[in-house]
Amino acid sequence: MSDEFVLADALSLADLQVFLARAGRVDDGSVRLVAARGVLAAYVAVLHPSGLLDRSPTVLGLRTFALAEAAALDAVVPVAALAQRVARLQSESVDATAPVRVSVPPAVFTAAWAAISPPRGGWQRVATTTCDVLEVVARAGIDEVAAAIPAGTGEQIVGRVRAEVWGRLIAGLESVPAGGAFAALSLGFLKADDAVDVVATGPWTRLTTPRGHVLIKRAGGTLVG
Repeated sequence: MSDEFVLADALSLADLQVFLARAGRVDDGSVRLVAARGVLAAYVAVLHPSGLLDRSPTVLGLRTFALAEAAALDAVVPVAALAQRVARLQSESVDATAPVRVSVPPAVFTAAWAAISPPRGGWQRVATTTCDVLEVVARAGIDEVAAAIPAGTGEQIVGRVRAEVWGRLIAGLESVPAGGAFAALSLGFLKADDAVDVVATGPWTRLTTPRGHVLIKRAGGTLVG
């Protein structure tokens, strides 16, 4: 397995920096890096069950980046550690068109969501929607959570409220919980008037916009896609 990857150029590095910053504001945990066939896939968890009794869906954000060199990589690393390395390289970058070599921070092994592997094939389109629709749902959910959780609320109640709000299915998109809209908004995947493809396979649903993907796994399945 590689301990580094080489992005195509400084623009790709800047895109990765923005993605990591947004992911860190939602959940400052880990990012899973998977490199194969000339592409780096970066997965982050926006929502995930906190225990066996938590019925929340698993909601992952995904961005892909072209690689300048072939690499074989599958590692889970801290978002903050990778973001620091990317920021340092960004400040040192001189030639915007030159490939950028990024070393991978030490791996972590405590992210249960990273054991969940979305399937590569078998996806079928089930619906289309717009970024505007998802943004309305996400902002309504944010307001609902804020109103239902006053300062000083215990962690267990907070988790229950979030699970209820973000696990609620979107009207007209019965395979998509509101948490999918929240992830797309939080990670910067929504742009006014852009279309969103909704595809599904088994317990998985994927939202695809021109800016990124949201992968959703319904509660109750096994860890392997």
